[in-house]
Amino acid sequence: MPAHNYGGPVESLYRLCLNLARVGCDVRVLTTNADGPYKVLAVQSGKEVSVAAGFEVTYLPRIARMALSPGLLARLPFEVRRADVVHLTGVYSFTTIPTLVACRLMGKPVVWSPRGALQRWPGSRGLALKRMWEIACRVAAPSTTTMLLASTVERMECERRFPNFAAAVIPNAVRIPPTVNHSVSNGILRLGYIGRLHSKKGIENLLEACRILKEQGVAYSLVIAGSGRARYMRSLARKIEEMGLGGAVQMAGEVHGSAKRAFFEGLDLLVVPSHVESFATTVAEGLAFGVPVIASRNTPWARLDEQGCGLSIDNDPASIAEAIERMRAMPLEEMGRRGREWMSAEFSWDAIAREVCNTYSVILRGAPILGASGSARESIAGAERSASQN
Repeated sequence: MPAHNYGGPVESLYRLCLNLARVGCDVRVLTTNADGPYKVLAVQSGKEVSVAAGFEVTYLPRIARMALSPGLLARLPFEVRRADVVHLTGVYSFTTIPTLVACRLMGKPVVWSPRGALQRWPGSRGLALKRMWEIACRVAAPSTTTMLLASTVERMECERRFPNFAAAVIPNAVRIPPTVNHSVSNGILRLGYIGRLHSKKGIENLLEACRILKEQGVAYSLVIAGSGRARYMRSLARKIEEMGLGGAVQMAGEVHGSAKRAFFEGLDLLVVPSHVESFATTVAEGLAFGVPVIASRNTPWARLDEQGCGLSIDNDPASIAEAIERMRAMPLEEMGRRGREWMSAEFSWDAIAREVCNTYSVILRGAPILGASGSARESIAGAERSASQN
């Protein structure tokens, strides 16, 4: 934070660190000042910045587009040495292998969150280079490394590439706004997409679905909020124009703070048509704001139907259009209320932060973390029972 160019994982990681500090962890974050390939953050570099009690960040200057930072590498051994547990985020980053090597040499336990980087889809690129990088990571990482995954879908992908590491599944959480004030619709179905603009997000399928809705005479509007590489954003703008959707589809750019609240409060439906997701924080955010969600089955949100707050569907234009048409006749306000209740019950930051903190404690005690056969919650409960008996 506030490197919003990298999408939802940045916000999620920031909230995790903030809430870990609130439950008693001493959190020190080491990162660069990069905000995408062409921008840097307006932050103080080289010194610890206090974000909250027990939560400090050190930003080091980057010198290349891919966030290469010699200063970060120089600082890394000191930070690893003073840590009890090192929580590594991301995979294909210049910091990954040096961090794994430092932890191996210093005997520090590693909790590793890929944040969806290990998941593949038909449009994935650079697979040969990624395989080589993963081999190097397996060689560099301590044998006690624990992978912390956001969903069982992500765990299955992870275990194909790192079968010898322990794995725990703890979902991300979401901020639940205490109140929501939805604006009144003018009779047009208000659709929204929010997130990083990238081909793996399936936005083209959503635009094709909008073209189908237009041909069927459905009155709708779509707001696309987010940013991405300039070339890709231009390609989306061209598609919107070529499909004749300019009057109904708006690209709003990045939205944060009050603008993000206004975005959600102005929607009837949120559509998340991703080709692959480890968690899809935007689904949780939409539900927290009382917005029903249509999400592809490539996201780990199959329980939308079960909870009565949305639909989990195939990710193709016809299926998306049909789901939007179906939901027009559903009690959207009631569905939104059920979504908020679900998020409050199972995805609060306080509960998730305590679960992550407990996972650190399990690892420090040397207790086993269950792999594919069990969840992190089961591992923690079993270890705590064992500790109490001893």
